[in-house]
Amino acid sequence: MWIRLLRTDADYSATVARVVLGAVLLPHGVQKLFGWFGGGGVSGTIGDFEAALGIPAFLTVLVIAAESFGALALLLGLGGRLAALGAAGVMLGALALVHAPNGFFMNWAGTQAGEGFEYHLLAIGLALVVALKGSGALSVDRLLTKREVEQAADTELKERRPVAA
Repeated sequence: MWIRLLRTDADYSATVARVVLGAVLLPHGVQKLFGWFGGGGVSGTIGDFEAALGIPAFLTVLVIAAESFGALALLLGLGGRLAALGAAGVMLGALALVHAPNGFFMNWAGTQAGEGFEYHLLAIGLALVVALKGSGALSVDRLLTKREVEQAADTELKERRPVAA
């Protein structure tokens, strides 16, 4: 099962999607985990999510894990599909619980009640690329499954060759 989850081709488009998603999520994760960049840290984030959104602490901890440890996993390409699905779940939750009422656009002019959901759709799109294609080239997943991928390709080539009469 782990081989199927980690298996990935040397696909650079998946690599780009994975690295960009991880790089964008990580600052949000460390805001929630360590309080960096003006964030509240774990206790502040738990309190804010519970007070403003009614989200229980255990779900907030999952969000923090997805945005911090999941982002690191994406950057490394380790368990990329799982990390991407976690990121997509976080973005869907944020879109549904917070950003959908504010419309599509980000609040560039400061005239809306809050931020729209365009960023979340982009993150979900990148996450779906990684979930479908895997971590791609230059990933730990690729290193761990390279032999199995090459064996599968050899088997496929042998099956396609016509048998000499």
